Amino acid sequence: MPVKKPRGRCDWALANPRLRAYHDREWGVPLHDDRRLFEFLVLDAFQAGLSWAIILDKREDFRRALAGFDPQRLARFDRRRIERLLQDRRLVRNRLKMEATVNNARAFLEVQQQFGSFDSYIWRFVDGRPRQNRFRLSSQVPAQSQESRAMSRDLRARGFSFVGPVICYAFMQAAGLVNDHLLGCFRHRQVARLARTALPATARDSTLCDF
Repeated sequence: MPVKKPRGRCDWALANPRLRAYHDREWGVPLHDDRRLFEFLVLDAFQAGLSWAIILDKREDFRRALAGFDPQRLARFDRRRIERLLQDRRLVRNRLKMEATVNNARAFLEVQQQFGSFDSYIWRFVDGRPRQNRFRLSSQVPAQSQESRAMSRDLRARGFSFVGPVICYAFMQAAGLVNDHLLGCFRHRQVARLARTALPATARDSTLCDF
């Protein structure tokens, strides 16, 4: 019986089964659901200074503690609720990041009200279509981009925090605004095909960002 050739994957996904599953099923898939977009915005902020593997291990604990990443519920968290979260050993107990999460939920709701959805707002930074990169080596993948810098500036102007250009680029990779799967990775072609899916009219027709 012939031996099945192992699939090629991005280097970072080889460390453990949880990373492989995330890489194979989620990373780079274009997202247009506001709740999931907010989830990645939160998780990527908590990742700052840490490894993504740590955040993935705590993902369900974050989901439980942060009201299922529901921005409407999170926006109502008061200081007493934040203090309780900071005592939870299952979470990343960083005060600035926790306070930023609640603050960003409120800013997120304001963006939804102004643009109809966060999806309509955030996809403007790539003109409504995922950027398709063609890197062969992990060392070629940038930490930030022109788009992530523009996104960071605009989010900060709208009251968001912990949204620097590096965090924004990680968010873009996670939410599929950019396809950074390596060319030798089996997911590169699959994710590129997903990018051909038509976007909601609100995203297609919105005014494009001027960089």
